[in-house]
This record gives sequence, C-alpha cells and structure tokens, in this order.
Amino acid sequence: MTTAVEENVDAAGYSARHLSVLEGLEAVRKRPGMYIGSTDSRGLIHCLWEIVDNCVDEALAGYCTKIDVVLHADGSCSVADDGRGIPVDIEPKTKLPGVELVMTRLHAGGKFGGVSYTASGGLHGVGASVVNALSARLDVEVDRSGNTHHISFRRGIAGIFDGDGPKASFKKKSGVVEGAKIPRGRAGTRIRFWPDFQIFLKDATIATEPVLDRMRQTAFLVPGLEITVTDERAETPLYEVFRFEGGISEFTGFLARDPEICDVLRIQGSGHFTETVPVLDDLGHLVPTDVPRELDVDVALRWGTGYDTVVRSFVNVIATPKHGTHVQGFDRALVRVLNEQLRATKLLRVNDDNVIKEDVLEGLTAVVTVRLPEPQFEGQTKEILGTSDATRIVNQVVGKQLKEIFENPTRGQKQQLRTVLEKIVGAAKTRIAARTQRDTQRRKNALESSALPAKLVDCRTTEDRSELFIVEGDSALGTAKLARDSEFQALLPIRGKILNVQKSSVADMLKNAECAAIIQVLGAGSGRTFDVEAARYGKIILMADADVDGAHIRTLLLTLLFRYMRPMVEAGRVYAAVPPLHRIQLTNPKRGQDKYIYCYSDAELRRKLVELERRNLRWKDPVQRYKGLGEMDADQLAETTMDPRHRTLRRIRIEDASEAERMFDLLMGSEVPPRRDFIIAGAAEIDETRIDT
Repeated sequence: MTTAVEENVDAAGYSARHLSVLEGLEAVRKRPGMYIGSTDSRGLIHCLWEIVDNCVDEALAGYCTKIDVVLHADGSCSVADDGRGIPVDIEPKTKLPGVELVMTRLHAGGKFGGVSYTASGGLHGVGASVVNALSARLDVEVDRSGNTHHISFRRGIAGIFDGDGPKASFKKKSGVVEGAKIPRGRAGTRIRFWPDFQIFLKDATIATEPVLDRMRQTAFLVPGLEITVTDERAETPLYEVFRFEGGISEFTGFLARDPEICDVLRIQGSGHFTETVPVLDDLGHLVPTDVPRELDVDVALRWGTGYDTVVRSFVNVIATPKHGTHVQGFDRALVRVLNEQLRATKLLRVNDDNVIKEDVLEGLTAVVTVRLPEPQFEGQTKEILGTSDATRIVNQVVGKQLKEIFENPTRGQKQQLRTVLEKIVGAAKTRIAARTQRDTQRRKNALESSALPAKLVDCRTTEDRSELFIVEGDSALGTAKLARDSEFQALLPIRGKILNVQKSSVADMLKNAECAAIIQVLGAGSGRTFDVEAARYGKIILMADADVDGAHIRTLLLTLLFRYMRPMVEAGRVYAAVPPLHRIQLTNPKRGQDKYIYCYSDAELRRKLVELERRNLRWKDPVQRYKGLGEMDADQLAETTMDPRHRTLRRIRIEDASEAERMFDLLMGSEVPPRRDFIIAGAAEIDETRIDT
C-alpha cells in the first residue's frame, strides 16, 4: 500500500536517490565561486594570492625572509619561499604525507591550533587545496630535512607526470618522491600551478600591475621581507624587487597623493579578549571553550592638503578592501578624539555641531593593521573582518594614543596638529554649505520650478526613463530642443569647457557656474553626500561635438561626475552620445532605400563607400563631414543621436575604480611631470592619419 506522501514524491520525480553528496575537492570544482569568488581573471589571481599568503604567513612567523613570484610564459605561476617547508612526514590519522594532506583535503593545515602560527592570513585550511583542485597541474617541491621532496597533482589528484606541462601523460600515485640531497640547514617550498581552463574562462589571465601592487603592499606590511616578481610573458621579461624597512609609516607616505600638513603619526598597542570556540577534547568531541586572545594594533596616518581619503586596512597582512570591525573602531576613535580636541582649542564653539566622520577623513591617508590568531572573516575571500572585539580594542588603542599625541606634541608638531584641526573645521563648514545648497536642489513642483537654472529645458516625466542631455553650446541646444522628446528628455547647455575639478577645491567647484548648474539640476547633492536615489533623471547623456574639443569637454564632464557624483557612474547611468561624423547623400537611391547614410567613424565611411561602389550606387561628392552638432537639422539629430529607436550610446563604466582614479589623477590632476611623461611615452603609438588638422 502506497501512502499519499509517497505518491506525491513519485509524481514529482524527486526522491532521496536524486540527492548528491560532493566529497573532497569535487565540491570545489563544482562550485568554485564559493571559494575564489568567480572563474574570471579575478578568481584566477585569487588563486595566486592563496599560495603567496601561505608564504607570507611563514614570514610573519619569523621563518621566511624571501619570496619569489614568477608569471611564466606558458600561463603557469610559481611561488617560492625560504620558510620551513611544508611537512613531508606521515600524518598519523590519514597516513598521508603532510604536503599531500594539505593539498588534497579541505580544512587541513597548521593554522587551527595557534601553535605553528600565532597570526596568519589563512585560517580555513582550504587555500592551497582549492588552488590544487582548480589546476590542470600543480607541482610542489619541498626542501626539508636534508632532501628535496617532489609531489605533483592533476585536478587535485596526486600522481606522476611523464613530461613538462599539464598535457603530459599522468599516472595516479600517492606519496612524495625524495630527490637530491641538500645542505642540512636549507628549507623552503616551491609551488607551480597551471590553471584548469575547464573551470576558468578562456580569457582569464593574471595582469602584471595587480601582482606588483600586491607584492609591494606586502613588502611594506612585513618590514625586511624581500619579494621578487618576474613576468616572463612579455618580450622583455619584467623583474622587480620589493623590500622596505619603514613598515606602514613608509607605506602611508607612498599612498599619499598630496603634500602633507603633518608628519606621519604612528600608533601601536594591543588588547586582550576572550573568544568561545569549539575545541576537540581527548574523546574527539567538540566542546565550547573560552580561549584567551591577543590583538595587536598598528596604525599610521597623516593629513594632506588634498580632499580625497585613502584608508587601507589589513588583518595579518591580508587586505580587507571592504574593511570591517577594526576600521569601525578606528573611525570611532578618530571622530571622538578630534571633536574633544576641537572643543578644547575653541575651534568649535559651544553651539557648534560636532564634526562628523566625513570631515575628519578629508585629506587623510591611513593604514590600519591588526594581527590576531584565527580572525573571523566574512567568507573565504577575506574582504571584511567580523571579529567583534576588534572594534573595542582598536577604539581604545587609537583613542588613547591619539589623545596623547595631541595633548603632548613633540617639538615642531604642535603647529602641524593645529593645522590639521583647522582643516577639519574647514571641511565641516564646506559640508554644511553644500548641504544647504543640496536642500534647495530637490525636484520642484510647477510653482517652484523657477529655482532651477533658467537655461534648463526640462522634461515632463519624473520616471526613471527620464534623460538629461548635457549639450555643448547654445547652437546645438536650439536644434536639440526640436529633436528631443519633451516627455522624457531634458536639456542643459554648457558654455565651452567647464572647470577641471580634479585640481580644484570643493569651494572652487561650487563657485563655478557650469558645475554648480549640473549639480543643482541633477538634485542629488555632491561628494560623500551624493544620493543616487534622489537624482532627478534616470540617465545623464553627454552630447558634445565629434572633434578634439568635444572629447576634451566630455573628459572634463566625466571628471566632475567621477569625483563628485561617482555613484551615478557606478550605477551605469552615465552615457556619451555618439553623433555621426559623415553623411553620405545618395543620388540614385533604390525604391525604399534611405537617401542619407550616416557613418560614425572614418573606417566605417571607407567600408560603406566600397560597398556602395560595389552595388553601383552613386553619391554626392564631397561626402559631408560634420564639424559640430549645430550643423545638423532637428530630424537628423533626432534620427542619429537622440531617438532611442535609432541612436547609439556609449555607457561609461568603472571596471577598476582604483585604476580609474589613478588615471583621472594622472591626466587631470595638478602634477604635470607624470602627465608629460605619459604623453611622450604614448606619442609614438598615435596614427598620424587620424589627426584632424
């Protein structure tokens, strides 16, 4: 007799036999995103970080002084260190050599008990084994106990390759192979892996710059550690050596982009907390146990004349780009102590509001590092620290020592700290002024619309499909008025080239009529107070002439948007219109064929003329070359540039925010020599035939 429940299950075709259990490294290969974030270039470079971080942990433990990273021409990567070497003796429970155990079993390693490593970046015991699972081939060489020991893996399975590279024939075999004799005191580990492109996307690759940046950063964070990077993929192999003795004080100076107004302030200290963790007892049972922990805090900070903020945070040398509890403690201490000092020095009056985090961070460059055993991260990618006690300890250490610095300054430091306080008060005043202006920028109803700039040609809808065209010049505005759809397309003309805000202060930017008009019309504020949800338009479309001046105007507008309205760019709501360069007028069009053909580049024009000649279609010479938007009539502008049914828009995207910021600073900032060097270096690559003279 069958029950009703059993009938329903059978009817659905789903029962216990349909359930799967992924064991060992099979789970990694089935769901790689859980372990490395993605299977594109970001996930691939994360594999490299996992191997490098193990070497850095040896350096933190005091056993490693040198790390060598090589990007090989065949797409493989190798990492070598002179640490203790992965154990090669037999582990009693599994009967496997230590090196095979850590490379083939998830959650196996020497970072759980706090004996081998008091502070490490790896804590889940999955890093090396995940890389092994996602590699078509991985070779390990361990120098230890007077011999070199070898072991290889194919997609996580131990064995022997008969030849070089991942395509060599392979035979499964467990265990290490003992190799040549070495001096008794020599030790270290060398790992080389070939990514498995059954898992990774075909175009996944490891870029050189991120590797150099990460290795430079690590050398700053571990004073005295020497790291070499070799890239053999270029025609001329690249070789870089990083070694710094100044630690994070030197790192802070390296990160700072503006002249300093105070010396680097160094804060160091530690605190204790108790953490309840499951610990195996003698019977093999997990028992909740209170474990004492120590957290070391090391912070370096300085203020400069600029307005941008650079705060880098690390836990056991691992970068936490999304920060976490340690940075929360740093922020709280910073704001509290500086408010106390502003009150004590009378720079803030009794009735004045306290300064906020935004004011304190203006022009600040800081490196916040903590070290502790078994930190609690949010996920294997370790982007956010979750250890709650870090907030309290960092807050206490930074608050106490920063207060001591301000109250008992060294010789020559008193005036510097006074300048810092004055800068923070100035930032607060600017913020309040900007807030006042923003409060008047919210979308007005019909009776209040006079508060918006008179030159704005607004649209009727307030929906997300609304578009704001920022148009170059009044002549183009006249044509655009007739070409637009007044239901959802608004127009704002600008007069020539706006202010370069990359090398101007916030106050100067707000005083500039064109910049102020754009911020006012968009109605969402600027800078850190920008609220993308409050924006009056769903899209911003930059519509400038298709010439050098038009490109320059677009660049200046993008600089404004990137610096003060970046969430609009990050949300993919900023576009560049693509007006045509040429118009071909056919003299003998066939029935149903358009009389005019538009081309958007010189290459497209050449292809189109060849095609017309082949089809025996004639055109009027010379072909019209548009020099500006004002040369088009309304129908042409609508058809080619404004009508959503026919136009082409280029979406402005930020693939790498830090790289984009670096390029804006290089090309639009106040430092001329780096820009001149960039232009000279790229001059030889310019196609002279494309220069419009």
